[in-house]
Amino acid sequence: MILWGSGRWRDGRTTLGGMRVLPAGPDALLLDFGSDDDPAAAGEHAWRALSEALAAGALPTITDLVPGAHTLLVQAESGSGVDDLGVRRALRTATAATGRAAEPDTVTIPVVYDGADLDAVAALIGTGPGEVADIHRRTLWQVRFMGFAPGFAYLTPTAGSSDGPHPFHRIGRRPESRPRVPAGSVAIAAGYSAVYPRQSPGGWYLLGRTGVRLWDETADRPALLAPGTLVRFAAEGDRR
Repeated sequence: MILWGSGRWRDGRTTLGGMRVLPAGPDALLLDFGSDDDPAAAGEHAWRALSEALAAGALPTITDLVPGAHTLLVQAESGSGVDDLGVRRALRTATAATGRAAEPDTVTIPVVYDGADLDAVAALIGTGPGEVADIHRRTLWQVRFMGFAPGFAYLTPTAGSSDGPHPFHRIGRRPESRPRVPAGSVAIAAGYSAVYPRQSPGGWYLLGRTGVRLWDETADRPALLAPGTLVRFAAEGDRR
């Protein structure tokens, strides 16, 4: 359980439970969860709590919430300042309302596991290419934050996806980046998995490819994935 303490916000920097609150200009706050036992989970909790408060109209001056790996930027209208009391109230209300949060959406992404780096990843973790693909499919992933490019979601393994450290936790970035990674490439690096929404440079290990479109600027909801979304990867043709 994540508890928010009763610390006061003062002099532009303070703590609230295990969270640091830092100013980000006159109209934004940066909530930093780096000292929490589980920073990613604490950040997700805060994002969900403030998103629910926004949807309910409880934070009328807040215009955007931008999650990071261990942070959450709370952005207000220009010139309005941040309703820090409202932010604190929303966080504490969500903590007290156990079981209130809605279940996250789950998206299944079919993958052809023929990536250029399957053999390299297999060698790094001491297994075969087929087992690398199996590990990737068996893992239930969750979007922690968005970045790098429109629709690019940083996915981390959910709790219980493996006994002990996840087999991919030792995999960093490739020694050299590629100047062009094709759109739809499914990759891992630095504890994350992702799907490249468009062709771009990239230094992640490529495991396969998907035809699923991650970003469509003409859609009502351009990004297929959002922070908190659960993602299952399946072999092409297997939608279970």
